[in-house]
Amino acid sequence: MDDTPSRVPAVLPALRAAARDAGFIMSCEERIGSLLAVLAAACPGGRILELGTGVGEGTAWLLSGMDSNSCLVTVELDEGVQKVAREQLATDPRVDFVAGEGGEWLQEYDGEPFDLVFADTWPGKFTHLETALGLVAPGGTYLIDDLFPQPGWPPGHEASVERLLSALDARRDFHCVRMGWASGLLMAVRSSTS
Repeated sequence: MDDTPSRVPAVLPALRAAARDAGFIMSCEERIGSLLAVLAAACPGGRILELGTGVGEGTAWLLSGMDSNSCLVTVELDEGVQKVAREQLATDPRVDFVAGEGGEWLQEYDGEPFDLVFADTWPGKFTHLETALGLVAPGGTYLIDDLFPQPGWPPGHEASVERLLSALDARRDFHCVRMGWASGLLMAVRSSTS
């Protein structure tokens, strides 16, 4: 199977160059990006949340799949890193950039649930998991990546990943599938009866 993306957001080369210049190595890889675009396209008029903007590669992929009636909120702790994404993508009226700590944002958010939540940072994945899952609309999707060992993992982090996966697998309000692909993914869809 050739899983090379056939469509790549036009802004991606500029984002990659800026990431290299900044020494940022945690960008969304292409295969995951192409999945994000497909998941966003499956939510016409959808509400999408990205936890961990980084330099905006995942953001660009999400925007590439979204229709004109969809909206994206993307949250990033490091304003300097997110500045790259803002410079390239802020003219798109479908995206709202939030600079702040993801866990605090999750705790303070009191708006409508989201059709797609992509947790690409610790808050919403290794911390504040219940809060993030609570923001997934019935029938909505929760996606996490980087479940295979990654550069920069702190000592003992593999045990944290296993605890996270076990906790998600045990839930009865979400249907989960692990994917041994790309950086290691788990996709969970909230039961429409939960």
